[in-house]
Amino acid sequence: MTGPVQVDSDTVRRANLREFLVARRAQITPEEAGLAPGGRRRTPGLRREEVAVLAGVGSSWYQWLEQGRDITVSSHVLDAIGRVLKLNEAETRHLYALAGLNPPPLGSICPRDAGRVDEALVRLVDAWLPNPGHIVDCYWNMVVANRSAQLALHLADPGVNCLHQYFLDDIYRESVANWEELAPDVVAAYRSEMTANPGNEGFREVVETLISQSPEFAALWERQDVAHNGARTKILSSPVGALHFESVILAVPNRADLRVVLHNPQAGTDTAVKLERLLAQDERRGGLRLVAG
Repeated sequence: MTGPVQVDSDTVRRANLREFLVARRAQITPEEAGLAPGGRRRTPGLRREEVAVLAGVGSSWYQWLEQGRDITVSSHVLDAIGRVLKLNEAETRHLYALAGLNPPPLGSICPRDAGRVDEALVRLVDAWLPNPGHIVDCYWNMVVANRSAQLALHLADPGVNCLHQYFLDDIYRESVANWEELAPDVVAAYRSEMTANPGNEGFREVVETLISQSPEFAALWERQDVAHNGARTKILSSPVGALHFESVILAVPNRADLRVVLHNPQAGTDTAVKLERLLAQDERRGGLRLVAG
């Protein structure tokens, strides 16, 4: 009796790649890709030649890729194809794996245009009260802030870039007692996120604006430091006294364009009591509503 037939894993992978690309190409209309509708098509979706042109690759090369041939593929080309086919992060990582490349780090694929935040995430940061909680997009533009974050962190306007605020907002800077200690790590973390999204001009626009307006940021950026976004200890001044927080930044698995930032009162401090007092004072003045972009 003969055993099961052994199939080469690369052959299976390239066959799966072919099926995936054909299926995704069929789901994108010319209008969605920014092309004129044209006449009747024998098959739905984009033609191979159209995907190749929109992705900036040769038609023959893309045909070979879709046929599952053993060809060299780069991450730059896969990203371009992913944008044409409007792949989300999970689909882009799947495309990398099928093409035989290591997928990008989870949560590192950032779209150029962030969409609206899910209502479940809005409820999450609102439920985090009385502690500060807010949500930023991949460029660190503020999207949602609960009332405690508005009061304690001076976050009130959706769309304000938190990195710009850190270096250009004098009121915010004066409120952070350990500003100089945190500044290098903040810049290093932004460089790390920018590096994970090569070719995304949104990051470069944020950096170039700061370089032109903040000599301190320019000097820190020149150091080429890189660090992951981790837990940080912040000391903030407020009308009720100093507030000591531990902040944690969380990625949203199905929304690579969003980060949830949660602040907890530091153990051994009276920050929790002061937060309640700060919110009570604001409630007597009429309060602020949760803001969302």
